[in-house]
Amino acid sequence: MIKIVGVSLVATFLALIIKEQKPNLAFLLIVFVGCAIFLFLIDKIYEIIHMLERLAVNAKVNLVYVETILKIIGIAYIAEFAVQVTKDAGQGAVASKIELAGKVIILAMAIPILTVLIETIINLIPN
Repeated sequence: MIKIVGVSLVATFLALIIKEQKPNLAFLLIVFVGCAIFLFLIDKIYEIIHMLERLAVNAKVNLVYVETILKIIGIAYIAEFAVQVTKDAGQGAVASKIELAGKVIILAMAIPILTVLIETIINLIPN
């Protein structure tokens, strides 16, 4: 975390200094640092995914559901990152469209899980 905070603070100060002379370069610096922070986190994300898959196997949960949920979470994070970058670029309208697209894709991916959940609930209700 200290590395991430350090890199972020240095990039922020550099961007503030550069922004007056070359705003486009400052924006690119911030986007680059955002991507670099994401790359710092890739190992941790992999560990979390691997741990969740092990838990699912031990609990005898269908891996299709776990993978779908992990994909949904990934879409949410990617969409949020894209929305923030787009807002930083001053494109709020595009950012809101990205947000909407992410929500629609998440809903579409969640339908099979919701269907199984509703079917399970219906089967539990006595006739």
